[in-house]
Amino acid sequence: MLAVFVNCAAIVAGSVIGLLFAKKIPQKITDAIQLACGLVSFVMGVQMAFKYQNVVYLALALIFGGIVGTALDIDGKILKVGRFLERVFLKKPEAAASNDSAAQESADEFSAGKPQKNFAYAFLNASVLFCVGAMAIVGSFKAGIEGDYSIIFLKSVLDGFIAIGFAAAMGVGTAFSALAIFVYQGALTLLAIFIHQYVSDSLLAEITGSGGALIVLIGINLMGLKKIKTANYLPAVLFSALFVLCEPFVRGLFGL
Repeated sequence: MLAVFVNCAAIVAGSVIGLLFAKKIPQKITDAIQLACGLVSFVMGVQMAFKYQNVVYLALALIFGGIVGTALDIDGKILKVGRFLERVFLKKPEAAASNDSAAQESADEFSAGKPQKNFAYAFLNASVLFCVGAMAIVGSFKAGIEGDYSIIFLKSVLDGFIAIGFAAAMGVGTAFSALAIFVYQGALTLLAIFIHQYVSDSLLAEITGSGGALIVLIGINLMGLKKIKTANYLPAVLFSALFVLCEPFVRGLFGL
């Protein structure tokens, strides 16, 4: 679990630096930082998305994942968690769920490409960005099984620098994404001993591909091009893994 704590600390440290930096620069510079973060996220997502090995799996995973995620309203639930954290830690009762008009106003601002300093959206986008990707999965497995923390340490450095830009553009909600990292990577590290035997190169390739597609959506959001409920597509990563795991059984069933 040491690697998980290091990763969380790097995100918090990067967020603090970003918040301190943001206080000393004008809004137009903050807007430029936000656009740059969106562009970097978009490029990084495209690179990851092209790691897929089967485009049919990628397409079906995104379609089915989007359907399931929308039905479950995963994006809305994560935003509620973000608003809850804001009320608890920042003591902002005006952000309570009962204030529907304020919540709607925040959503409208985000749709217009102005998500700056929005705690819940910063928490949402940073959590998805830091949790999605092969480094989180492979790094957690190696940490849990082999005690090799090198991948997570590298991820921590990258996440820390990304957190600087995110926090400067979108606010303190970025720092609280460390909680999502703690739960997600902590669970993977503890479960690694039971599931590592099912992880193959093709599985990681498909997970990376669908995860990259989600990061592309984050980039589109940050650049203000379109409001997309990115978290609703999170099940796509699970569907990608499911398709790869089921492939041998399907081939055997049809004698392929």
